[in-house]
Amino acid sequence: MVRWRPNRLARLASVVWMALAAVAVPLSAFAAEDTGVAGPTFKEGEVIGFDKIESIKNFVPAEFWANRDFFFYEGMNMEVGPFFKDYGQPPEYLAASEKFKGQAKVGPDDSLEGFSSGFPFDPASIDCKGDPQAGVKHIWNFAYQWDGDGSDSRYFYSYWDRGEELPLYYEGTSKTIMMSHRVEPELVEKQAGDLFRGEKRVNAFGIEVDAPFDARGILLMSYRYKDSEKPVAQAKNDDTWVYVPTLRRVRRISTAQRTDAVSGTDFTFDDLRSFAGIVPQYSWSCLGEMDILAPMNSKVKAYPYAKDHNFGPYGLSYADDRWDLRHAVKIRMKPKNTDHPYHHKDIYFDKETYVALYSFAYDQKEELWKIIWHNHRWSEDQTLSGEWYKPWSAVPKPMDLRIVSDTIVNVQTGTGNRIEFWDSHGSPYTNKEGEIAVGKVHRYIDVGRLTKGR
Repeated sequence: MVRWRPNRLARLASVVWMALAAVAVPLSAFAAEDTGVAGPTFKEGEVIGFDKIESIKNFVPAEFWANRDFFFYEGMNMEVGPFFKDYGQPPEYLAASEKFKGQAKVGPDDSLEGFSSGFPFDPASIDCKGDPQAGVKHIWNFAYQWDGDGSDSRYFYSYWDRGEELPLYYEGTSKTIMMSHRVEPELVEKQAGDLFRGEKRVNAFGIEVDAPFDARGILLMSYRYKDSEKPVAQAKNDDTWVYVPTLRRVRRISTAQRTDAVSGTDFTFDDLRSFAGIVPQYSWSCLGEMDILAPMNSKVKAYPYAKDHNFGPYGLSYADDRWDLRHAVKIRMKPKNTDHPYHHKDIYFDKETYVALYSFAYDQKEELWKIIWHNHRWSEDQTLSGEWYKPWSAVPKPMDLRIVSDTIVNVQTGTGNRIEFWDSHGSPYTNKEGEIAVGKVHRYIDVGRLTKGR
């Protein structure tokens, strides 16, 4: 087993990364639109073992199939879930999308202008083949997909090297609060989707580290600003502060270099959820639409419900779970910064919900470098743990398809990382009446809270 430990600054960088981390259709429509692939031979409810994986070859990305040894293994049991299940957004999100329909525009440098809440651009009107702005319209929809109040979860972050789990991990809690572009009707009507009047932030994100012992007590707060939607020259980068127990003080950390590899991992800051970067810092193109299989509504219990789920011999697979057949869109990002480590990244996302399914990052030699993929969980499914995603008065039915695990594989080295947060939900702080508890929000997002430590 490889044994190493990063220095304090590298470990701090790892913590920062976690913070930015944690229809019915006729059979003829099943074919992959851009490849001419025939309909599937597998059926809903079928369990696919290692001996049957050839049946899904045409319904996973080609890059994924070419590296299938990381993901498919003897003893796997992949359940085929529903074909094109309705995971649609709640009425409040759709109403906001309709109210502001046609107001958002792509500005200079792929910036976003005139956006309030809901989908920035009508998904049904985006023409991947005929609209040269289709790629950037899709990524803005991706950035502002329905995500409830944000996220609230416990996480476990592990390191893997060619099938060996390294003796380094992180465990703790994290929370994101959407500060603007919200969809609650009262906020839409009175404040154009802002949680507080004059709000300048898109979201606030906090994290606490509980383990290992020598990292316990690290606290972090990060803000993303509305100005991140502006052209590159005007865009404001995130602000991040961290409380380090050994120093007993809060330090400000620069997150401008979001494309740097985090020490000891295969991730960059922008790899979370396949893409968590500043949109105008990249150029975007739409490569096509297709039908693919992907983990969509997990039937297994992983962290924090269970710590011993089998993620395959490399520790980086979801092949023992339920996979749905989905309509997907493929977009390509190319960095505008010539110093970026990636030549480009191809992202596959679900066409209905805009959640990421797979992404593939290529190095400057245009060789495949990293595969990033995700598991998901549907808010309306309570079979794993009972009620885990509570509604609130303004959104009585959340209808939220959530990412609950990010996994990255470096295909050039055989290393990778997995972060699990199976209990991630988007329920806000609420009072007894089910309304958003603004006092709790104020206290949580206050950077001064960090100075108190643990």
